[in-house]
Amino acid sequence: MNRTHILHQLENHPDHWDVLIIGGGATGLGIAVDAATRGYKTLLLEQADFAKGTSSRSTKLIHGGVRYLALGQLKLVLNALKERWLLLHNAPHLVKTQPFVVPVYTWREAFLYFSGLKLYDLLAGKRSLGNSTFISKKKALKALPTIKATGLKGGIRYYDCQFDDSRLAINLAQTAVENGACVLNYMQVTGLQQNDAGKVCGVVAQDLETGLMYKPKAKVVINATGVFVDDILRLEQPDAKPLVRPSQGVHLVLSHIFLPGSEALMIPKTPDGRVLFAVPWQGKLLVGTTDTIRNTPELEPKALDREVDFILETAGGYLTRKPTAADVLSVFAGLRPLAAHKGNPKESKDIARNFKVILSGSNLITITGGKWTIYREMAESTLNKLIKASLLPHRPCITTNLPIHGHTLQQSTNPHLHAYGADATALEQLQLKHPELAKKLHPAYAYTKAEVVWAVRHEMARTVEDVLARRLRLLFLEAEAAIAAAPAVAAILADELQLPREWADEQIRQFTLLAKDYTLTPPVAVHQI
Repeated sequence: MNRTHILHQLENHPDHWDVLIIGGGATGLGIAVDAATRGYKTLLLEQADFAKGTSSRSTKLIHGGVRYLALGQLKLVLNALKERWLLLHNAPHLVKTQPFVVPVYTWREAFLYFSGLKLYDLLAGKRSLGNSTFISKKKALKALPTIKATGLKGGIRYYDCQFDDSRLAINLAQTAVENGACVLNYMQVTGLQQNDAGKVCGVVAQDLETGLMYKPKAKVVINATGVFVDDILRLEQPDAKPLVRPSQGVHLVLSHIFLPGSEALMIPKTPDGRVLFAVPWQGKLLVGTTDTIRNTPELEPKALDREVDFILETAGGYLTRKPTAADVLSVFAGLRPLAAHKGNPKESKDIARNFKVILSGSNLITITGGKWTIYREMAESTLNKLIKASLLPHRPCITTNLPIHGHTLQQSTNPHLHAYGADATALEQLQLKHPELAKKLHPAYAYTKAEVVWAVRHEMARTVEDVLARRLRLLFLEAEAAIAAAPAVAAILADELQLPREWADEQIRQFTLLAKDYTLTPPVAVHQI
């Protein structure tokens, strides 16, 4: 997947597209895969990097959504459980079964949570990952050795899936390209084209690397920009009513010593009625999340003091060692594109993760809402709506059992390279051929220089942030370590992209400023909501 080669496709065929997608997050990339595999000529344009926004800032879970049972959203849970099963089989190198334990401190809790999770099992049916079971206090403490034992009655073990969100996004982009799609990052849509009948027939876009403008046309244009869908809608209708209610979710990354072992902690009801997870992830402990309604979407949202305090205090109420701000290795925030609710609830936790597909009078189609787990279903529904409206010729969806790039059932002998799936062998050969590339980027982490080269040559990485935030996950694991690794990454990027040393220096400066917002020193600034 080479950006220069793909850009040539756009330049040589500006008017031949069937489907033009704005947005390179989970939703847009899922649509690109579905459209390309149906045989439609597909173009996707992303204003920043793939999964730059919400799609790289999730809780790293592929799940049915236990809490949506309490909201009565059975259809949402059923569909998500189906999609969980499909992803586990279509991307086994990135998605794995993850056991969770819900600690219970009253017998009433034990009954309520066990009943709810047995319903969860029932809804999963033959796609169940394992039966939910009540476990004794002794077994609960063995599974979660650092939770508070006083008053503990036992726990309920259940199963969901964990994944690497931005790695899956990159693999989806590669899958789309392998099936004939043209996908480009750093291509910002600045306007919509309309024909004489007033129908949207293309876009105006600027390559942010060169400044050049492009005006590709297509049979259909799809607005899949997450929390930014309203910005695209206003290009068509300046007074368009908002479709999205942005909800901020914050996560903290701690040392694994706060919850050693392989099982995750699920707190089903926090003091303000939310759900909190503490999940082992890449040798660390990922704790979150929050639900804070925001008024203005941002590409780089920042955690609020009260969100950080909420997570630390809630987790500290269950752990024998209470984490503090000084223990946080990285903090990151993402904005969920929740579909605006007619009742306008004050709490985003009360808004289910349903999605909407809307076709305007000018034939601009917009998809909003949803979540990572159901990205494939969202893509299928979007294209089926276009077919039903006679805007595309009928072609069946084939993504139900479509292997995603990297698919392999045979894991690499190097556990660090498991996320690369079938590409792991080529990466190992690159390191063998060029031993200097086997050197680590940081002494405390397994990431190597070869992975940076690979990210540039095969995964369309263009900046230090692209590499350290989304191709590798170092920024999300430990911000200070990522800052330390930035000079080595910048030097490799400059060499691979044939750019001057001044460019590399500026990249280091920009990344360092960005990474400081992923630490709690200096303290997180307070922002108005």
